[in-house]
Amino acid sequence: MVNHYTSNDLIPLVVDLDGTLTLTDTLVESLVQLVKGDPLSLLHLPSSLMAGRAAFKRYIASRVTIKVNLFPYHSQLLAYLKDEKAKGRKLVLATAAHISIAKAVAAHLGLFDEIIATEAGGNLKGSAKLEMIRKSVGERFAYAGDSKADMPIWESAEAAVLVSVSRSLASMVERSTFVEREFPREQTGPKDWIKAIRVYQWIKNSLVFIPLLTSFGFSDPTKVIDACFAFIAFSFAASATYILNDIWDIDNDRMHPRKRSRPFASARISIPLGVFASFILLVVSLMIAATLSKGFLISLLTYIAITSAYSWILKTYVLIDVLILSLLYTLRILAGSLAIEVSTSSWLMAFSVFLFFGLAIIKRCTELVSLADSGQTATQGRNYLVADLTVLWPLGIGTSLNAVVVFGLYINSAETQARYDSPQLLWLVGVGLLYWVSRLWIKTLRREMPDDPIIFAVKDFGSRVTVICMVAVTIAAHFLHFNGI
Repeated sequence: MVNHYTSNDLIPLVVDLDGTLTLTDTLVESLVQLVKGDPLSLLHLPSSLMAGRAAFKRYIASRVTIKVNLFPYHSQLLAYLKDEKAKGRKLVLATAAHISIAKAVAAHLGLFDEIIATEAGGNLKGSAKLEMIRKSVGERFAYAGDSKADMPIWESAEAAVLVSVSRSLASMVERSTFVEREFPREQTGPKDWIKAIRVYQWIKNSLVFIPLLTSFGFSDPTKVIDACFAFIAFSFAASATYILNDIWDIDNDRMHPRKRSRPFASARISIPLGVFASFILLVVSLMIAATLSKGFLISLLTYIAITSAYSWILKTYVLIDVLILSLLYTLRILAGSLAIEVSTSSWLMAFSVFLFFGLAIIKRCTELVSLADSGQTATQGRNYLVADLTVLWPLGIGTSLNAVVVFGLYINSAETQARYDSPQLLWLVGVGLLYWVSRLWIKTLRREMPDDPIIFAVKDFGSRVTVICMVAVTIAAHFLHFNGI
């Protein structure tokens, strides 16, 4: 049960930072930024940690400047602090974080009268923090915290403000201290994890089934099962990289109007927990891949390496990013052929590169159109300007049409003539393909395209009907013979 103050409202309120005022851990955020800016700094971390936690925090703080204005703050607690400040109550920020971070947060919020933080003397946590609080504000104070490590402080405080604590910890505090306010924990649920691993993106990994379709091997149960395992392996590997990419790109996501709600940007899932989940997904993915074939395992490792390079640096180069995306899509098709051990046509590879290069440019055009509508001129974390639309529109449309041309040349190849009983029926597929890519570009121009054209194609009724018809005609062209065709 939540209790409120009556007569002691104006005693100083001491507020913790990590996990209390902010939903994230500032030390972990600093580590991410340090590694992102200077990967070789990892070599120096063990020696600085051996010198003590205070020295460790000082080393990291001296090499990074984190953007405290982008932190996900506890909105309800922040509103409460503003109300208390308006009443004339003294607010003190007391944290084990380095003093530079505490000062930056205090300057950004403009709420605190005093700061207690880790400096050269030692790490301010638990009893050490309590001692500094007593020296600073005296024996009478209220304390806002979130951790069991704060128990010595709560036991010495006149009142407690509980932030995101477990029910068991809340009961412990209530037995020893008057509870001024309690802000319940927002539980991380399955929806958060589904968003984190981006299950909706797994549809892209269905490309591993393309060789099963083009080789017409779906009548072979072994090939079907192997293709399904290949899909699972790629999906788990992709999810592992999505998590790491979101952690790596956390600042840019927080500046994006939609991406700021992602689980890591909003701190609904902690960074350490995300790294652990990514590791588990990656291990399971590689174990599955190893059971299929050496070629498939190598292709999956190549995918992981390219995706990691894309997340770390390649996505910051104009056009290189969309080229890499098209190659990653094509790599999925190649991996599918290695999983079921069938050869892959060079026509299919060329068609795939052109098609997915065009789709990747649609993705960039969609983002730039959205930025233009909101009055912005450039992307965050990517080297694109709204002015680049002048080049991207014709480049993307031309590339998409090249995919249609390659498909038309494929129809007349000797390989196609030998494989299909009625190869001329494939011209209907070519017409459907022309309609589909043209429809995607029209939707992009009309601002009706979401961030990802492949996800749009799955949800869009017209796209679904077109793709289903193209697949049906392809199967008919292979199995059915029409006189005169």
